Amino acid sequence: MNILLTGGAGYIGSNVALKILDEGHKVTIIDNLVTGSKNLIPKNAKFVNADISDNKIINQLLVENNFDLVLHFAGLVKVEESIKHPEKYNLYNYEKAKLFFQLCINNKLNKFIFSSTAAVYGDFDKNEKIKENDKLNPNNPYAKSKHKLENFLLNLSKEKKANCIILRYFNVAGADINLRSGLSSKGSNNLIKVLCELATKKKDKILINGNNYNTEDGTPVRDFIHISDLSEMHFLVALKLVKENFSDIYNCGYGKGYSVLQLISEMESLCNRKFNKNIGPRRTGDIPYSVANTDKFHKNYKWKPKYENISYILNSALEWEKKNNL
Repeated sequence: MNILLTGGAGYIGSNVALKILDEGHKVTIIDNLVTGSKNLIPKNAKFVNADISDNKIINQLLVENNFDLVLHFAGLVKVEESIKHPEKYNLYNYEKAKLFFQLCINNKLNKFIFSSTAAVYGDFDKNEKIKENDKLNPNNPYAKSKHKLENFLLNLSKEKKANCIILRYFNVAGADINLRSGLSSKGSNNLIKVLCELATKKKDKILINGNNYNTEDGTPVRDFIHISDLSEMHFLVALKLVKENFSDIYNCGYGKGYSVLQLISEMESLCNRKFNKNIGPRRTGDIPYSVANTDKFHKNYKWKPKYENISYILNSALEWEKKNNL
Protein backbone atom coordinates (compact mmCIF):
# COMPACT_ATOMS: atom_id res chain seq x y z
CA MET A 1 0.00 0.00 0.00
CA ASN A 2 0.98 3.60 -0.60
CA ILE A 3 -0.72 5.67 2.12
CA LEU A 4 -1.24 9.43 2.42
CA LEU A 5 -1.59 10.25 6.12
CA THR A 6 -2.55 13.66 7.52
CA GLY A 7 -1.59 14.64 11.07
CA GLY A 8 1.27 12.16 11.32
CA ALA A 9 3.18 14.31 13.81
CA GLY A 10 0.47 13.74 16.39
CA TYR A 11 -0.01 10.98 18.95
CA ILE A 12 -2.42 8.71 17.07
CA GLY A 13 -1.29 9.56 13.53
CA SER A 14 2.36 8.81 14.28
CA ASN A 15 1.54 5.46 15.90
CA VAL A 16 -0.63 4.37 12.98
CA ALA A 17 2.12 5.46 10.56
CA LEU A 18 4.61 3.31 12.49
CA LYS A 19 2.30 0.28 12.25
CA ILE A 20 1.88 0.66 8.47
CA LEU A 21 5.62 1.14 7.95
CA ASP A 22 6.42 -1.84 10.21
CA GLU A 23 4.19 -3.95 7.97
CA GLY A 24 6.28 -2.98 4.93
CA HIS A 25 4.08 -0.33 3.30
CA LYS A 26 4.77 3.28 2.25
CA VAL A 27 3.58 6.34 4.15
CA THR A 28 3.65 10.02 3.20
CA ILE A 29 2.79 12.36 6.08
CA ILE A 30 1.28 15.84 5.78
CA ASP A 31 1.41 17.94 8.96
CA ASN A 32 1.63 21.68 9.62
CA LEU A 33 3.18 21.06 13.08
CA VAL A 34 0.69 23.44 14.74
CA THR A 35 -0.03 20.87 17.45
CA GLY A 36 2.19 17.95 16.39
CA SER A 37 5.85 17.27 17.11
CA LYS A 38 8.40 16.63 14.39
CA ASN A 39 10.11 14.19 16.79
CA LEU A 40 7.12 11.83 16.51
CA ILE A 41 7.27 11.51 12.72
CA PRO A 42 8.62 8.05 11.81
CA LYS A 43 12.04 8.17 10.14
CA ASN A 44 10.94 5.94 7.25
CA ALA A 45 7.98 8.13 6.32
CA LYS A 46 8.15 10.85 3.69
CA PHE A 47 7.23 14.16 5.38
CA VAL A 48 5.58 17.21 3.82
CA ASN A 49 5.36 20.25 6.12
CA ALA A 50 2.10 21.81 4.95
CA ASP A 51 -1.45 22.63 5.93
CA ILE A 52 -4.07 20.29 4.47
CA SER A 53 -5.81 23.33 2.97
CA ASP A 54 -2.70 24.45 1.04
CA ASN A 55 -4.14 23.87 -2.41
CA LYS A 56 -0.91 24.24 -4.36
CA ILE A 57 1.28 21.91 -2.25
CA ILE A 58 -1.42 19.25 -1.79
CA ASN A 59 -2.36 19.27 -5.46
CA GLN A 60 1.28 18.83 -6.52
CA LEU A 61 1.69 15.97 -4.02
CA LEU A 62 -1.39 14.21 -5.39
CA VAL A 63 -0.33 14.68 -9.01
CA GLU A 64 3.18 13.31 -8.38
CA ASN A 65 2.13 10.24 -6.31
CA ASN A 66 -0.19 7.33 -6.81
CA PHE A 67 -1.72 6.95 -3.34
CA ASP A 68 -4.05 4.05 -2.55
CA LEU A 69 -5.94 5.76 0.24
CA VAL A 70 -5.97 8.58 2.80
CA LEU A 71 -5.82 8.24 6.58
CA HIS A 72 -7.04 11.55 8.00
CA PHE A 73 -5.89 12.44 11.53
CA ALA A 74 -5.19 16.18 11.14
CA GLY A 75 -7.27 18.35 13.47
CA LEU A 76 -7.68 19.92 16.89
CA VAL A 77 -8.79 17.74 19.81
CA LYS A 78 -9.20 19.75 23.04
CA VAL A 79 -12.83 19.99 24.16
CA GLU A 80 -12.31 22.90 26.57
CA GLU A 81 -10.41 24.89 23.93
CA SER A 82 -13.21 24.24 21.44
CA ILE A 83 -15.75 25.74 23.83
CA LYS A 84 -13.65 28.92 24.00
CA HIS A 85 -12.86 28.99 20.25
CA PRO A 86 -15.67 27.24 18.34
CA GLU A 87 -14.90 29.02 15.04
CA LYS A 88 -11.31 27.78 15.13
CA TYR A 89 -12.45 24.18 15.56
CA ASN A 90 -14.96 24.48 12.74
CA LEU A 91 -12.21 25.87 10.48
CA TYR A 92 -9.53 23.26 11.24
CA ASN A 93 -11.68 20.18 11.74
CA TYR A 94 -14.34 20.79 9.08
CA GLU A 95 -13.72 23.53 6.54
CA LYS A 96 -10.05 22.73 5.84
CA ALA A 97 -10.71 18.98 5.80
CA LYS A 98 -13.58 19.45 3.36
CA LEU A 99 -11.29 21.32 0.94
CA PHE A 100 -8.63 18.63 1.32
CA PHE A 101 -11.00 15.74 0.56
CA GLN A 102 -12.43 17.54 -2.43
CA LEU A 103 -8.93 18.07 -3.80
CA CYS A 104 -8.22 14.35 -3.34
CA ILE A 105 -11.37 13.44 -5.29
CA ASN A 106 -10.41 15.88 -8.06
CA ASN A 107 -7.15 13.90 -8.34
CA LYS A 108 -8.95 10.52 -8.41
CA LEU A 109 -8.00 9.60 -4.82
CA ASN A 110 -11.31 8.57 -3.29
CA LYS A 111 -10.71 6.11 -0.44
CA PHE A 112 -10.71 7.73 3.00
CA ILE A 113 -10.37 6.57 6.61
CA PHE A 114 -11.44 9.29 9.05
CA SER A 115 -10.26 9.65 12.64
CA SER A 116 -13.50 10.52 14.46
CA THR A 117 -14.59 10.37 18.08
CA ALA A 118 -17.11 8.83 20.46
CA ALA A 119 -17.87 12.42 21.47
CA VAL A 120 -20.34 12.52 18.55
CA TYR A 121 -22.68 10.34 20.66
CA GLY A 122 -22.85 13.03 23.33
CA ASP A 123 -24.59 12.39 26.65
CA PHE A 124 -25.90 8.87 26.26
CA ASP A 125 -28.96 8.62 28.50
CA LYS A 126 -28.26 5.09 29.78
CA ASN A 127 -25.20 3.35 31.21
CA GLU A 128 -25.15 0.94 28.27
CA LYS A 129 -22.53 0.19 25.63
CA ILE A 130 -22.89 2.47 22.62
CA LYS A 131 -23.55 1.06 19.16
CA GLU A 132 -22.63 2.71 15.87
CA ASN A 133 -26.28 3.24 14.95
CA ASP A 134 -27.25 4.87 18.25
CA LYS A 135 -28.50 8.45 18.14
CA LEU A 136 -25.82 11.13 17.80
CA ASN A 137 -25.94 14.17 20.06
CA PRO A 138 -22.60 16.05 19.97
CA ASN A 139 -22.63 18.58 22.79
CA ASN A 140 -19.48 20.68 22.30
CA PRO A 141 -17.83 22.43 19.32
CA TYR A 142 -15.10 19.77 19.02
CA ALA A 143 -17.67 16.95 18.74
CA LYS A 144 -19.85 19.02 16.41
CA SER A 145 -16.93 19.68 14.04
CA LYS A 146 -16.21 15.94 13.86
CA HIS A 147 -19.91 15.18 13.32
CA LYS A 148 -20.10 17.69 10.47
CA LEU A 149 -17.16 16.06 8.71
CA GLU A 150 -18.67 12.62 9.24
CA ASN A 151 -21.83 13.82 7.48
CA PHE A 152 -19.80 15.34 4.64
CA LEU A 153 -18.00 12.01 4.08
CA LEU A 154 -21.20 9.97 4.35
CA ASN A 155 -22.75 12.19 1.68
CA LEU A 156 -19.73 11.62 -0.56
CA SER A 157 -20.23 7.87 -0.20
CA LYS A 158 -23.99 8.15 -0.89
CA GLU A 159 -23.21 10.11 -4.05
CA LYS A 160 -20.71 7.37 -5.07
CA LYS A 161 -17.89 9.93 -5.12
CA ALA A 162 -15.79 8.21 -2.43
CA ASN A 163 -15.48 5.21 -0.13
CA CYS A 164 -15.35 6.46 3.45
CA ILE A 165 -14.62 4.58 6.68
CA ILE A 166 -15.35 6.43 9.92
CA LEU A 167 -13.56 5.19 13.04
CA ARG A 168 -15.01 6.55 16.29
CA TYR A 169 -12.38 6.43 19.02
CA PHE A 170 -13.27 6.13 22.64
CA ASN A 171 -10.30 6.93 24.96
CA VAL A 172 -6.88 6.19 23.47
CA ALA A 173 -3.97 5.55 25.82
CA GLY A 174 -0.52 4.01 26.16
CA ALA A 175 2.55 4.20 23.94
CA ASP A 176 4.22 2.31 21.11
CA ILE A 177 5.64 -0.98 22.40
CA ASN A 178 9.16 0.16 21.43
CA LEU A 179 8.56 3.65 22.91
CA ARG A 180 8.94 5.37 19.54
CA SER A 181 5.77 7.43 20.02
CA GLY A 182 3.31 8.35 22.75
CA LEU A 183 1.22 11.18 24.14
CA SER A 184 3.34 14.31 24.37
CA SER A 185 0.99 17.25 24.91
CA LYS A 186 2.27 19.54 27.64
CA GLY A 187 -0.36 21.00 29.92
CA SER A 188 -2.80 18.30 28.84
CA ASN A 189 -5.79 17.45 31.03
CA ASN A 190 -5.82 13.92 29.58
CA LEU A 191 -6.43 11.75 32.64
CA ILE A 192 -3.73 9.16 31.97
CA LYS A 193 -1.20 11.89 31.10
CA VAL A 194 -1.96 13.55 34.45
CA LEU A 195 -1.60 10.22 36.26
CA CYS A 196 1.80 9.71 34.62
CA GLU A 197 2.86 13.17 35.76
CA LEU A 198 1.77 12.30 39.30
CA ALA A 199 3.66 9.01 39.14
CA THR A 200 6.85 10.78 38.01
CA LYS A 201 6.32 13.55 40.60
CA LYS A 202 5.94 16.31 38.02
CA LYS A 203 2.58 17.05 39.62
CA ASP A 204 1.74 16.82 43.30
CA LYS A 205 -2.05 16.43 43.17
CA ILE A 206 -4.97 15.53 40.92
CA LEU A 207 -8.29 17.34 40.62
CA ILE A 208 -11.22 14.98 40.11
CA ASN A 209 -13.88 16.82 38.11
CA GLY A 210 -17.09 15.72 39.82
CA ASN A 211 -17.91 12.71 41.99
CA ASN A 212 -21.71 12.81 41.79
CA TYR A 213 -22.31 11.20 38.40
CA ASN A 214 -24.79 8.34 38.00
CA THR A 215 -22.05 5.68 38.07
CA GLU A 216 -20.99 3.09 40.62
CA ASP A 217 -18.44 5.31 42.40
CA GLY A 218 -19.78 8.69 41.24
CA THR A 219 -16.95 9.42 38.78
CA PRO A 220 -17.17 9.23 34.96
CA VAL A 221 -16.59 5.85 33.28
CA ARG A 222 -14.60 5.54 30.06
CA ASP A 223 -13.47 2.86 27.62
CA PHE A 224 -9.66 2.96 27.22
CA ILE A 225 -8.02 1.37 24.17
CA HIS A 226 -4.26 0.91 23.81
CA ILE A 227 -2.76 2.88 20.93
CA SER A 228 -1.17 -0.24 19.41
CA ASP A 229 -4.51 -2.05 19.22
CA LEU A 230 -6.08 1.06 17.70
CA SER A 231 -3.25 1.21 15.14
CA GLU A 232 -3.89 -2.39 14.16
CA MET A 233 -7.58 -1.60 13.65
CA HIS A 234 -6.59 1.12 11.17
CA PHE A 235 -4.22 -1.24 9.39
CA LEU A 236 -6.87 -3.96 9.01
CA VAL A 237 -9.40 -1.46 7.65
CA ALA A 238 -6.81 -0.05 5.22
CA LEU A 239 -5.97 -3.52 3.89
CA LYS A 240 -9.65 -4.21 3.21
CA LEU A 241 -10.40 -0.77 1.74
CA VAL A 242 -7.55 -1.03 -0.77
CA LYS A 243 -9.06 -4.25 -2.15
CA GLU A 244 -12.77 -3.41 -1.90
CA ASN A 245 -15.16 -0.51 -2.46
CA PHE A 246 -17.25 0.06 0.67
CA SER A 247 -18.12 2.63 3.33
CA ASP A 248 -18.83 1.98 7.01
CA ILE A 249 -18.61 3.20 10.62
CA TYR A 250 -16.87 1.36 13.47
CA ASN A 251 -16.43 2.00 17.18
CA CYS A 252 -12.85 1.67 18.44
CA GLY A 253 -12.63 0.51 22.04
CA TYR A 254 -12.62 -2.63 24.18
CA GLY A 255 -16.18 -2.56 25.51
CA LYS A 256 -14.85 -2.29 29.07
CA GLY A 257 -15.38 0.72 31.31
CA TYR A 258 -13.10 2.11 34.01
CA SER A 259 -13.99 5.01 36.29
CA VAL A 260 -11.69 7.92 37.12
CA LEU A 261 -11.26 6.55 40.66
CA GLN A 262 -10.48 3.05 39.37
CA LEU A 263 -7.74 4.43 37.10
CA ILE A 264 -6.24 6.46 39.93
CA SER A 265 -6.25 3.36 42.14
CA GLU A 266 -4.54 1.29 39.38
CA MET A 267 -1.78 3.88 38.97
CA GLU A 268 -1.34 4.13 42.75
CA SER A 269 -0.84 0.35 42.81
CA LEU A 270 1.76 0.58 40.04
CA CYS A 271 3.64 3.27 42.00
CA ASN A 272 3.02 1.71 45.39
CA ARG A 273 1.93 5.05 46.88
CA LYS A 274 -1.18 7.17 47.32
CA PHE A 275 -1.78 10.38 45.37
CA ASN A 276 -3.07 13.69 46.72
CA LYS A 277 -6.65 13.89 45.36
CA ASN A 278 -9.06 16.85 45.40
CA ILE A 279 -12.70 16.85 44.28
CA GLY A 280 -13.75 19.75 42.07
CA PRO A 281 -16.84 20.71 40.05
CA ARG A 282 -17.89 18.89 36.90
CA ARG A 283 -16.40 20.07 33.63
CA THR A 284 -18.72 21.47 30.99
CA GLY A 285 -19.64 18.77 28.50
CA ASP A 286 -18.39 15.81 30.53
CA ILE A 287 -20.66 12.77 30.28
CA PRO A 288 -21.15 10.06 32.92
CA TYR A 289 -20.61 6.91 30.88
CA SER A 290 -18.94 6.23 27.53
CA VAL A 291 -18.20 2.59 26.67
CA ALA A 292 -18.12 1.11 23.17
CA ASN A 293 -20.08 -1.79 21.78
CA THR A 294 -17.36 -3.21 19.49
CA ASP A 295 -19.22 -6.27 18.17
CA LYS A 296 -19.36 -4.88 14.63
CA PHE A 297 -15.59 -4.55 14.24
CA HIS A 298 -14.88 -7.91 15.90
CA LYS A 299 -17.34 -9.63 13.56
CA ASN A 300 -16.13 -7.96 10.34
CA TYR A 301 -12.39 -8.29 10.94
CA LYS A 302 -12.08 -11.28 13.32
CA TRP A 303 -10.07 -8.88 15.47
CA LYS A 304 -8.69 -9.75 18.90
CA PRO A 305 -7.01 -7.01 20.93
CA LYS A 306 -3.53 -7.69 22.28
CA TYR A 307 -3.11 -5.01 24.95
CA GLU A 308 -6.44 -4.62 26.75
CA ASN A 309 -5.07 -5.07 30.29
CA ILE A 310 -5.52 -1.73 32.06
CA SER A 311 -2.32 -2.13 34.10
CA TYR A 312 -0.37 -2.72 30.89
CA ILE A 313 -1.94 0.37 29.30
CA LEU A 314 -1.02 2.56 32.29
CA ASN A 315 2.49 1.13 32.56
CA SER A 316 3.05 1.68 28.83
CA ALA A 317 2.05 5.34 29.19
CA LEU A 318 4.24 5.68 32.29
CA GLU A 319 7.33 4.24 30.57
CA TRP A 320 6.87 6.76 27.74
CA GLU A 321 6.55 9.60 30.27
CA LYS A 322 9.76 8.53 32.02
CA LYS A 323 11.65 8.22 28.73
CA ASN A 324 10.62 11.50 27.20
CA ASN A 325 10.09 13.86 30.12
CA LEU A 326 7.54 15.72 27.95
